[in-house]
Amino acid sequence: MTDTLFDDQIEGASSGGSARPLADRMRPRTLDEIVGQPVVEEKGYLRRAIRVDRVPSLILWGPPGSGKTTIARIIACEIPCRFVPFSAVTSGIKEVKEVMASTALLRDSPVRRTILFVDEIHRFNRSQQDAFLPYVERGDIVLIGATTENPSFHINAALMSRCRLVVLKELSVDDLRTIVLDALADRERGLGESGIRLTDDGMATLVQLASGDARRALNLLELVAHDCDDAEKRALDAEAVSRVDQKKVLLYDRAGEEHFNLISALHKSLREGDPDGSLYWLARMLSAGEDPLYIARRLVRFATEDVGLADPQGLPQALAAWDAFSRLGSPEGELALAQAVLYLALAPKSNSAYEALAMARRAVEEKPAEPVPMVLRNAPTKLMEQQGYGRGYVYSHATDLGVGGIDCLPDSLQGTEFYLPRDRGFEKQLARRLARFRALREQVRAQRAQPAEQEASTGRSDQTNR
Repeated sequence: MTDTLFDDQIEGASSGGSARPLADRMRPRTLDEIVGQPVVEEKGYLRRAIRVDRVPSLILWGPPGSGKTTIARIIACEIPCRFVPFSAVTSGIKEVKEVMASTALLRDSPVRRTILFVDEIHRFNRSQQDAFLPYVERGDIVLIGATTENPSFHINAALMSRCRLVVLKELSVDDLRTIVLDALADRERGLGESGIRLTDDGMATLVQLASGDARRALNLLELVAHDCDDAEKRALDAEAVSRVDQKKVLLYDRAGEEHFNLISALHKSLREGDPDGSLYWLARMLSAGEDPLYIARRLVRFATEDVGLADPQGLPQALAAWDAFSRLGSPEGELALAQAVLYLALAPKSNSAYEALAMARRAVEEKPAEPVPMVLRNAPTKLMEQQGYGRGYVYSHATDLGVGGIDCLPDSLQGTEFYLPRDRGFEKQLARRLARFRALREQVRAQRAQPAEQEASTGRSDQTNR
């Protein structure tokens, strides 16, 4: 029989326990009751592992309210084990070590296996997470860690290699609707005896405000039920739901994955030339609490990396938005960010400057660091002039064509073209200018070569005549 600290709570859930929060009363008791997670379906991995009693150490990764704690509890009820829950928020690694050390004493007992459930395991730093390794390796414990953060960033690689990763997805609107309808219909654990129901728009508003979080959906439903009067109980609409909702909670962590997901979405929407998508992701980041100056810096980067010379006004627009926000702050300065986002989204795009610099850097890394050609050097002293510094240099402003026809790259890179302009926006003009300058340099070189060839030819004739 399972030895678990949750026994009393699980029994309470089946017997009613109306004093407990609705979200806790409606917590699934079996895998069949879990909604929206393919991993627990009939052919899913977890169900097969439980069926053959071979549950390994697990890392449950998913957004809030996706069922991580619930799944851990159900596993503990399905297999013979001692179940010990911890929260990394309220418990220290010292208490966890004490439990892990005691597991060795249970090897000869009827229940030899200990499942150690650590909620918010990412709150332990990497050195603290190392404490789990020897116990997991020896099989003293089955570790089940739950996290809302990307394990790639927050879980020790050595620990991850010894655990099976189970990814839980954010619940869809349909999933949340199913969970809410079950709570409204359930007479034993839910609100079935109350006679409360939601209108279509009330249901739509509630599940949208829940943002994929089952716990939040049920908590909001309970608040709505408590707030309504007898006249409203038969049909709670969107207004009734909105009245009790404080503010839509957006999943966000400035140091975690969602931070990078949102800025990536903004950057890619701008690159795609989609002003609507770009404004949406900007609004998501601002509403979630992102530092607007971080967004401004990223817009400046986008203006140089993705708009570039196709529209040279992109960079001044981004810098102006940064300066405007620095002067105005929120909320007024946010409009300047929106203006820059719209301008950059609709600007022609070119990453030619980005690629040109990358190519030049590769050449610096891969080619020998040749000396600066003599023709490009200054000769501020007589000695340097005698050594050939600046010899052959032609001052371009003093020529009819405006170019001197000199080679500006080291010998090993002669003829290399780093900058390849795109045929977009203002860069079309730059492409024409580039072609013209290259043609002029070739013309000057050809003219310079003709007298040299004539002189060489005259010298050979003189030698023949002698």
